[in-house]
Amino acid sequence: MTSGFFHIPVPKNEPILSYTPGSPEKATLKKAIADARSQQIEIPMYIGGEKVYTEQRIPLSPPHDHQHILGYFHEGDAGHVEQAIQAALNAKPQWEQMSWEHRAAIFLKAADLIAGPYRAKLNAATMLGQSKNVFQAEIDSACEIIDFLRFNVAYMGEIYQQQPISSPGVWNRVEYRPLEGFVFALTPFNFTAIAGNLPASAALMGNTVVWKPAYTQVYSAQVLMEVFQEAGVPDGVINLIYVDGPVAGDIIFKHPDFAGIHFTGSTKVFQNIWKTIGENIHLYKSYPRIVGETGGKDFVIAHASANPKAVAIGLLRGAFEYQGQKCSAASRAYIPHTLWEEVKNYMIEDLKTFRMGGVEDFRNFINAVIDERAFDKIASYIDRAKEDPAVTVVAGGGYDKSKGYFIEPTVLETKNPQSLTMCEEIFGPVLTVYVYNADNFEQTLELVDQTSPYALTGAVFAQDRYAIELASVKLKHSAGNFYINDKPTGAVVGQQPFGGGRASGTNDKAGSLLNLLRWVSTRTIKETFVSPTDYRYPFLAEE
Repeated sequence: MTSGFFHIPVPKNEPILSYTPGSPEKATLKKAIADARSQQIEIPMYIGGEKVYTEQRIPLSPPHDHQHILGYFHEGDAGHVEQAIQAALNAKPQWEQMSWEHRAAIFLKAADLIAGPYRAKLNAATMLGQSKNVFQAEIDSACEIIDFLRFNVAYMGEIYQQQPISSPGVWNRVEYRPLEGFVFALTPFNFTAIAGNLPASAALMGNTVVWKPAYTQVYSAQVLMEVFQEAGVPDGVINLIYVDGPVAGDIIFKHPDFAGIHFTGSTKVFQNIWKTIGENIHLYKSYPRIVGETGGKDFVIAHASANPKAVAIGLLRGAFEYQGQKCSAASRAYIPHTLWEEVKNYMIEDLKTFRMGGVEDFRNFINAVIDERAFDKIASYIDRAKEDPAVTVVAGGGYDKSKGYFIEPTVLETKNPQSLTMCEEIFGPVLTVYVYNADNFEQTLELVDQTSPYALTGAVFAQDRYAIELASVKLKHSAGNFYINDKPTGAVVGQQPFGGGRASGTNDKAGSLLNLLRWVSTRTIKETFVSPTDYRYPFLAEE
């Protein structure tokens, strides 16, 4: 791929390391985990060129071992939000004038730093701070963030190459300017890669950013900030603050230079943000860009022709990897009566082999949910399901927070397709199955489409191609990422751009060119080389 006189390396997806017993990467990561557990670090905010410490220190603990203290982060207040905005605005003129090649080089260097010297440190931080097993960390805080950084550079080059045609004597061009003002990145706990990409993608396109991560992701956010600094991101381009959400929002969403928000989080929060921006629209210099990915009530539907073992594995991985704390996690399934017993038996047998515990033991497939608040919410859904006469607990249903926030992978079978756990987002390791009459596949597709306000991910399992085509048509607006004979999780940058519609967000497809287009404001330039010197057109000439 070329742009101007420069060649942009064509990106390839970062290989996933295996961490098998005896492998060098396993030994390196084990040491990084041990080093992290042996110390308590002080985590500052990063505002402009300053590391900011405050008197308000909040402890960080592994969700699977909540008595252990990894360190403390320094919480800020309204004054720090104002400082971060000003730092972003101060840095903006020089940053947006930097040639794109040098912005690209910074983020390509960040990718190489994560792929190399920071890989173990960032994975260890994600494992300990967010309770991800080694594979879930590797595909997130190593491969995905590396892919985001490298592919975004390539997409930027593609964008800049999109230029209009020119007629004789005229040169037309489009300038892809950054937005006027600052961008607010509000990032979630569940993916370190998303937390890094939301501020970095906007910054790559010449914007300056105020970044507020979820408090439960601060531990790995600190490592990302170290990477950005070492890669050469100038002071003030990305400002990392830890401030209570309403406090930050009250200042940011009233600021005249607020230019846009890059968000991943809950639907309720996003809708409140959108409403607030609308109420304050008269305050802004420009109409802010609102880019957000929120929740999901993601489905799997199997046709009678599906492979039962493939369905069972798709459900187990789709529902229970990272304890179901993925926006894309399978949480409702529709299985034909002709397959259910076989699918259920496969699932029960595999569930018996699941190991649950801390991330330090690489044999554990299931770890803890993120915090006590999430634990209590998920447990309450399980308790209510147990009280529902239409629901049967097929597997799991237990939970314990004495040492860590552990919830057993839970499979529920319901006779009511509108039961609570079929409809409401739970964001935990709970899968509800509705068994339908195999003759009613088309009607069940309509049920899938109408049950939830979300439309993030979904999957169909079938060998009958007519059934696959029917599902693809009937569920056209039910999922922004649609999977055929695969689990509805695990989107890969450059392969499956990610995002959903309806209540699941603006569907701006992180990991694609489309997302980066949201962080530029185009200017069309027409240059005429020989300007007219007479107003008269030829048709005005005398006969």
